[in-house]
Amino acid sequence: MERVIMIKYGELSTKKGNINYFINTLYKNIQNKLNGLDVNIYKDISRMYIEFSDHNLKMILERINNIFGIHEYVVAYKINTDIETINKTILQVLPDEKFNTFKVETKRSDKAFPIQSLDFSKHIGGLILKNFNNKKVDVHNPDLLVNIEIRKDYTYIYFNKYKGLGGYPNGTLGKGMLMLSGGIDSPVAGYLALKRGIILEAVYFEAIPHTSIEARNKVIALSKKLVKYTNKIQLHIIPFTEIQESIYKNIDPTYCITIMRRMMYRIMEKLAKIKKAQVIINGESIGQVASQTLTSMNVINNVTNFPVIRPVACLDKLEIIDIAKKINTYDISILPYEDCCTIFVPKHPIINPNLNDAIKFEEAFDYNTLIDKAIKERIVIDITDEEENKFKDLL
Repeated sequence: MERVIMIKYGELSTKKGNINYFINTLYKNIQNKLNGLDVNIYKDISRMYIEFSDHNLKMILERINNIFGIHEYVVAYKINTDIETINKTILQVLPDEKFNTFKVETKRSDKAFPIQSLDFSKHIGGLILKNFNNKKVDVHNPDLLVNIEIRKDYTYIYFNKYKGLGGYPNGTLGKGMLMLSGGIDSPVAGYLALKRGIILEAVYFEAIPHTSIEARNKVIALSKKLVKYTNKIQLHIIPFTEIQESIYKNIDPTYCITIMRRMMYRIMEKLAKIKKAQVIINGESIGQVASQTLTSMNVINNVTNFPVIRPVACLDKLEIIDIAKKINTYDISILPYEDCCTIFVPKHPIINPNLNDAIKFEEAFDYNTLIDKAIKERIVIDITDEEENKFKDLL
């Protein structure tokens, strides 16, 4: 008896005029994730199906659990659409299920099928009661939900539904440049951006020797966790030492974080234009640190006209940590290797900076030359989903 994985689209079904674009992108993403496995994937406007070899099922399910754009999926028996075959299949597969109470739900998209949905559910319910002792119907909270989808060519029978990640297929909504530090927030921001269909490239600001190579490897490991939800993440490592030393040499210490963030945003905008990205993404959360008050954000953001997305801006720390644990970045993020945003934090950073003061302070050094040099000398690493546990030693 043939089994298939049936994928339900959810939010994609609201796209109407351009639904085919979203479905085709999801189809390609699933193909990429299941590359090398013995599968056959086909689709229509309401469902996608994966034919598989039984020995591959566990690996397939693990991989599709990391694909955005899937609302729900089931492992279904695929049979011919006729009453006798449906009856026979129900009697054949139900002994493998453990239940005392049940409910039958029928969806009949093939209107040529001679029995209406509700009547067919009653028919199958009666068949189960007749052939299985001590089973009862419970329409409110059954142990087992027997789902039957009757279509023109085939009928699908399934019991368990699995929740997908939802969101949009990765690659449907353009590219974003993620400011990826070694902290808890920015990987979560990257994950949430991926969920909305955005392709990511990541940018890490490094200040060797003030930061360590372990801090860099920490960010690489975080990128590896994020790449499970896409196919490739290009990581740009920016040599930030000269800029940061110039800031701390020439500028009022209370404004150092403000000016440092303004320099980062300038670099992010230049990189976004080079890489043809549409947005800058970061892990700023309102009020969490001095540079993330609304006044600070306004002064820092003033250096760019580029759109900036802050996916975790209105989440509290515990909510962010919950997501970090869910996507397995938390244990890496709390490793004790500081990045350049934390290594030089002054005792009393200003929380309500003045824009005119920030502009005046920046006149103390030639930051444009340093910015161009940092971009030119950046290190670029391609992080792919095929790399097997390359950075596992960090854990």
